[in-house]
Amino acid sequence: MARESFAIGGLRVRPGQAKSVDLPIARLVTGGDVSLPVRVVHGIEPGPAVWLDAAVHGDEVVGVEVIRQVLASVSPRTLRGTLVAVPVVNVLGFMTGDRYLPDRRDLNRSFPGSARGSLASRIAHLLMTEVVGRCDVGIDLHTGSDRRDNLPQIRADLDDPETRRLAEAFGAPVMLHARLRDGSLRQAARDAGAIALLYEGGEALRLEEAPIVAGVAGVLRVLAALGMLDDAPAPEVASATSRSSGWVRSRGEGILHLEVALGDQVVAGQRLGRVADAFSTRGRLVRADRAGLVIGLARAPIVHAGDAVAHIAELLDEPAAPGRLLRRPPEPTC
Repeated sequence: MARESFAIGGLRVRPGQAKSVDLPIARLVTGGDVSLPVRVVHGIEPGPAVWLDAAVHGDEVVGVEVIRQVLASVSPRTLRGTLVAVPVVNVLGFMTGDRYLPDRRDLNRSFPGSARGSLASRIAHLLMTEVVGRCDVGIDLHTGSDRRDNLPQIRADLDDPETRRLAEAFGAPVMLHARLRDGSLRQAARDAGAIALLYEGGEALRLEEAPIVAGVAGVLRVLAALGMLDDAPAPEVASATSRSSGWVRSRGEGILHLEVALGDQVVAGQRLGRVADAFSTRGRLVRADRAGLVIGLARAPIVHAGDAVAHIAELLDEPAAPGRLLRRPPEPTC
């Protein structure tokens, strides 16, 4: 018996086809239309339906490139199941490099949304009804915010066996058991009966090779774990697991001089860097408040008292390789 077509936005994608569809969002004051771009890869053979989304925050571009490379790696002739890709969810924010929508709402606090609500609520509702509601599993791709840089990591409900299996298959350096946030896509997806993984990696408004490579390989490994692909790149190390993390904050104002890198393992009390003002000869030291793995760092050079400096995840198990879990490619020389 032939597999059925995949219906979305009034379009039907036949088995063995890949098609793009634009889902209408709103009309600009100039009279032009704004739409949500979606790419559907509908395999010939049956399998699960998986969505990928990025740029829910308009300044997070790493996930857009991850999805582009994943789409270039899969074919509707060999894929089992259906892949639904939404590389840019916050289209208006993406066009201006802004995290938020024009009304300053955070789209990732607006789910599941409403067809008659605010602009953010309408976009959330559109994504839920046309994409998430048609899928079994999803991967929501993000980067650090507010000039923060994140080690590639998976955040998910690790108490759910199937969610944990897919988080392990992703193969990021670390996976965090993360609570659900009200209004988030991950919470709305769970309430709709879907499994959702949240990937974090890199920094806003920057295309960095390491989190892109980790993201592409991780997505392909999840698709393989679901039986949609025959093979995928092997992970470099087994994922470390964390159920608790926290930010170390500056106790003073000045210029931040970090002495640790993403992926470094630290012990409680270890020196992470210092904050010095323009006249200081030594500055105020910043020390780790717990042992664990550095999974996030501030990239803004100027900090004030209370500003987040380093995000440390406490580990439940020892990583397969000691020391730094992910090394960035060397910076190009002049």
